[in-house]
Order: sequence, then C-alpha cells, then structure tokens
Amino acid sequence: MARGTSAIDTEKFRLRRFVERLIELAEVDVHEEALPLTGLSPIIEATNKAVLFKQAGPERAEIVAKTAGSRSRLAAAFGTTEEGLYDAYYRRLAEPQSVVEIPSADAPVHEVVLTGGDIDLTRLPFHPQHAFDGSCYISSAMDFTVDPATGRRNVGCRRLSLRNRSECGTNVTAPSDLKRIYHACVARGERLPITFTVGAHPLDFIAATMRQGDDELALIAQLRGEPAAVVKSLTNDILVPADAEMTLEGYLDERGYVEPEGPYGEYMGYYGAIHMDPVFHCTAITLRRDVMHLTLLHGSAHVLDQTDSANISALRTEAEALRILRASGRDPVAAHLCTRSGGANNLRVALRQRAPGEARQAILTLFGALRPVKHIFVFDDDIDIRDEGQVAWALGTRFQADEDLVVLDGMLGMTMDPSLQGRRTGAKAGFDCTKPLGRAGDIPLTRAAAKVFKGPARFQSVEAALAQGPMFYADIVAGVGSDDGREVAAALDRLRQDGRLARDRDGRYSLAMSRPGVTGIVGDLYPDPNEGA
Repeated sequence: MARGTSAIDTEKFRLRRFVERLIELAEVDVHEEALPLTGLSPIIEATNKAVLFKQAGPERAEIVAKTAGSRSRLAAAFGTTEEGLYDAYYRRLAEPQSVVEIPSADAPVHEVVLTGGDIDLTRLPFHPQHAFDGSCYISSAMDFTVDPATGRRNVGCRRLSLRNRSECGTNVTAPSDLKRIYHACVARGERLPITFTVGAHPLDFIAATMRQGDDELALIAQLRGEPAAVVKSLTNDILVPADAEMTLEGYLDERGYVEPEGPYGEYMGYYGAIHMDPVFHCTAITLRRDVMHLTLLHGSAHVLDQTDSANISALRTEAEALRILRASGRDPVAAHLCTRSGGANNLRVALRQRAPGEARQAILTLFGALRPVKHIFVFDDDIDIRDEGQVAWALGTRFQADEDLVVLDGMLGMTMDPSLQGRRTGAKAGFDCTKPLGRAGDIPLTRAAAKVFKGPARFQSVEAALAQGPMFYADIVAGVGSDDGREVAAALDRLRQDGRLARDRDGRYSLAMSRPGVTGIVGDLYPDPNEGA
C-alpha cells in the first residue's frame, strides 16, 4: 500500500456524483418535499427507480435509495452499457489496483468529526423498513475489519439497528469471514475493532459482496479500475475509503452474542428471525459536510427484482457462471439469475451444445462452483432466457422429469432459505430444458412462427422453384413472388394430379414420380403421436 496526498480524485467515485449521473439518465425519482422517516420505505417500494429524498426526517437529511437496484444503474456504475457489463467486470478483476493512504486532513469523510459526548446515533437517519422489523435501520453499512490473527483486511456488508446514542445491533450470524474473525476474538476475550462506512458507490458494494483470499480492501480499487484513496480511522487502526459519505468507528465488544437482534426483512423475501448478536459500540462518527445518506431496498418480497442485493448478486453470479463454463470447455451464450427467486436460487443458462450430455455436465459444474445456487435451468441458444414466456415454453416442451431432472442430495444450502427448516444441507435440482442433440432441424422440434415474405421473385413458376430442390410451401410462395399463396397450392395440386409431386418427412415439396393424384412420400415419416392412443 502506498502513502500519498489528495492527488487521487476523491469526488469521482463519491456517492453524490453517482446520484447526479443517475439523475441525468432519468433513473431517479426526486422528492423535494419534507417527509417523515416513517414515510420513506413505502415510497421506495412503490417505484422501479432510485429515489432521492431531499428533506427526510426532522434533521432534513438528504437520503438516496436503490442506487444499485437495476441492471441499468449497475451499468452506469461501471461506465458502460448493459451489454458491456460482463466485459467491464472481467476486465476490472483482471487488473490489480492499489490503495493509497492519505492524511486525515485530506479525506473528505473526515470533514466533520464527532467523538465522546458529541456522538449521537439517534440523529442519523435510521428509518423503519419492514412491517415486523425489530427496530429502525441503516441498511447500507459496509464493514471494515482487520483479522488480528493474520493482519488480513476484510470487507463486507452489514445492517445496523439503532439502540441508543452510541450503540447499534448488527447481524453476524450468517457464515462469513467477519463471523469467523469475531468468534476468534470472543474466544480470546478481545474486542474486535470495526469501522462502518455509510454512503458508497455501487462498485464498492459489489467488492464488499465478494469473498477473496487476499486483501479485500484492494478489491474496491480493483472494481473501480484505478487506485483508491483510503484513510485511517481516528479511533482504531482500520483503513476505509476516504471518499465515503460517513463512517461509524468503534468495536464489537468481547461479550459475544448477548443481545437479541431482528427480525429483519432479508434478501430471500422473508424475515430473518430474531436471534442473539453482538453489540456495536460507536467511538467516532465522521462525515462530509454535505453528507448524502444511503439506504438500500432490502428483502421486500413483492419487488425483489428492484433490491440492491438481488441486482448485485445477479451480475456477479451470471458473470461467474459464464467464466466457469467457458473454462470447463462449454460454449455458453447467456446466463440469467432470476432476481425474484430469493437470493441466488434460480439460475438460467443458455448453451450452444456440441456433444451429448453437455447440459447435464454444465449443471454439475456450476453446482460445484456456485454454492448459493439452488436450481439451474439449461436451455438451447435459441431461447431468450430473460423472456419468461420463452422459458416457460421451453420448460413445458423440452423437459421430461424422468430423463431431464438432476437432483443432488446433501448439498450445502443458504442458511436464510426457509425451505431448509433449519438444516445446513438440502437438495438442489438441475433442469435440462434442451432439445435432443443433432435434431435441431427436425420439424417437430422447430419453433413455429409466422413467415415474413420479402424480396423479389426468384422463379418463374412453382415447377421451376422445385427443380432447384425440396422446398417448404412458404418458401415456394416467396420464391415465385406471390402475395396471395392460393395459386401456389393450386399449382402443387396440378403436379400431384400429374403424378410428379412428393414430400419428405419435414413436409418439404419436391419433384418426384408418384401415382397420379397421390402425393409421394420420400423416406420415413415421423411417428404418429396419436398412434395407439
């Protein structure tokens, strides 16, 4: 890690600058009127846009919500298009970047410092979020810690529930590096220093949701695609992004899991149950003078596809699925994580198959590499896997449960999945919704759709068209330039009456000798599905 001055632009990846960009893109509903904190969540849930409140609560705080709540907003965060998202993601991860420590005096997040008796968390915009939550929440905190045993820097995402002027509840129950680090501290009778940032660029959140073996602080710079300025906290030795809107410094105390926390509306769309958790003690609040607060839409069951976590998880999981399949020799053309499925439960993949069994092998490969995924659906490359209608059609017509269902028992699941009923392991299922390989041209396996007739006539007559080889009826109509089609049917019948017309198993017409008045058959027809019924 380098040390430097404020030569790094600490405005470029500031939350406020990103929100201004979203406003330019017409991605934000702006509320200029004063609103109580109890009125925010219903408004946030009611629109598919990001929301900016200019005067929230009695403090008239400026709060923005859902900055990562859509694919288009994530594309804006990467400075690319939705089509270019994967490439931008791969490119950033392939290029390491450094973090540069700057003095506190140069860090915008240290413009205002509150310590001692000036600390008052009750003046921050914690707000009610779901009907049965255990308190009011800040849902957008990112946690920064250093493992005392290894010196490794860890970054994650964490909610904070308001307790009093200097204490918050937080959730450290799900498996995570923070849980492992904290458990070790409790076993040694030690506090765990921790600093939360509140108000960050979406790229920082993407970095915080990734688990890496190395320094996770540097992952923020890597996702940004350039060096990032960091600053040491004032009351502990933890480095955080210097361009954050606000930090809450402090520690998780050594008592361990001593206070009930929750319920809270979780990413599955259900409430996480009340459980025992550690207490966060705040030793400093730092913030920008013109701080912009951030809240996430989290766990709202009816609009899961608009939540920040679902969209970030979808981008990360899809990009990883494509990378994994390509590395294993497969030829994927698309991946889509269903953002309404609760977490990373339902993943769809479209494959260009080249050998029998590739769809099943893709299912097994992905389950082995992506632990959160619960159901995998594999389709042919002719299916738009983001189109619910096409997916339903392919599942209904290309899937047989006794042949195409892959069930794996005893697989590690996500602890928040209520269908596990408290178990750590359960079943996962793969659905092979692909056509039999090598039969792509078979009429019974070909999608039906209207013929678009265009272009000039290429043949003088039906007979001249068929002299070039077998043709489907609509291709004959187009070939002779007909804008009607009935005269083509009549011309075909004249050939039939002359004993010169035949058809193959796919229904194409051709010139061939047959009995007058009878259409000849070339080869074997497909089996009659009604035979024996």
